Amino acid sequence: MSASDDIAAMSTIGDIRANVHTMVLRSPRDIGAFARDRRKQLALDQASIAARVGVSRQWLIDFEKGKPRAEIGLVLRTLAALGIVLVGKETAEAPSDVEDLDAIVERAREPRPRARPRAAKTKRPAKRRGR
Repeated sequence: MSASDDIAAMSTIGDIRANVHTMVLRSPRDIGAFARDRRKQLALDQASIAARVGVSRQWLIDFEKGKPRAEIGLVLRTLAALGIVLVGKETAEAPSDVEDLDAIVERAREPRPRARPRAAKTKRPAKRRGR
């Protein structure tokens, strides 16, 4: 049975395996930290995982630090190489810490107060040295 068949057949996260570590991942930093912890748990170094995935060690370092613009395909390959399966789960409502995108755009469009212009500095004549 493939990993996708396992996921399709289960009804809850706990159905995968009794000893699976689960964690709510809400940001790139969370995903990177979870992957780093798993890599260390497996006693693997960054170079070996990077070689397995086909990325540079620097890419893996950035990913583990939570680089927000990491390519999703590479992220998924990295997670698969570490034996991590992502499981989607719906919640009743959106998390309260997520801000409405329309509100962000609206605030950005609001006029901002202008800074007061600085007083112009007057140039002082250079002092002449006597002979």
